[in-house]
Amino acid sequence: MARPVHGIRARPRIVAGTSAGGTAMPPRHGVARVLSKLGVCSRSEAARWVLAGRVGVDGRIVRDPEFPVVQGKHRISVDGNPVGTGERHYLMLNKPRGLLTTTSDEHGRDTVYRCFDGAGLPWLAPVGRLDKASEGLLLFTNDPEWAAAITDPERGPDKTYHVQIDCVPDDALLAHLQQGVTSDGVFLRARSAALLRAGGKNAWLEIRLDEGRNRQIRRLLEAFDIQVLRLVRVAIGPLALGDLAKGAWRPLTRDEITALS
Repeated sequence: MARPVHGIRARPRIVAGTSAGGTAMPPRHGVARVLSKLGVCSRSEAARWVLAGRVGVDGRIVRDPEFPVVQGKHRISVDGNPVGTGERHYLMLNKPRGLLTTTSDEHGRDTVYRCFDGAGLPWLAPVGRLDKASEGLLLFTNDPEWAAAITDPERGPDKTYHVQIDCVPDDALLAHLQQGVTSDGVFLRARSAALLRAGGKNAWLEIRLDEGRNRQIRRLLEAFDIQVLRLVRVAIGPLALGDLAKGAWRPLTRDEITALS
């Protein structure tokens, strides 16, 4: 029992995340974040919908993207239509060179979503990124938890790349790529680096990464004054790009989804 203070009974202390009785309370998140977690749209797009008055919570329009809701408890609607946990989608794309990995571009440049024109797919987010000049295997989903597991730098699967460079490497260079180098204060390395084939002036390497820093392979090679001519991601964990045509996509099988998570 709480001790009285100056004749007034003190109010019991309520710990964040618990009720007055000490029971755990479900976490509250901003409505824009919840819409994103439900796989309805991106968080930034959800924020725009909220500000435009398109989103309701328990029958009332809200205009604050950070309006607190409990997923699964509050009724959320968009344009008057209830939003729930819809069907999850998982697919792979063979990204062509020259496309941006983003939903839209302020300069009107083509994005990877051009490859889905006319497919009737729900909103899907890329799992990680490939820069404009890179190509190959890129995953998409509306399952944020699955995506987070794949992009996790400690637990996520390795990524394998075939990289054409402007020289013919020797064994010492391949060893240096695996030992790593510090560039602009960031330590960069390949988990493995092997020669695939070589010509007179250039060669193809197979490089495997166990983390996904921005432009990591390009920066690593540039540290040794080597330029990348082409960069193709050919596998994520056990999932290989295979013979999927450039610009084509396909759904993942249940076994593939499970193997990557």
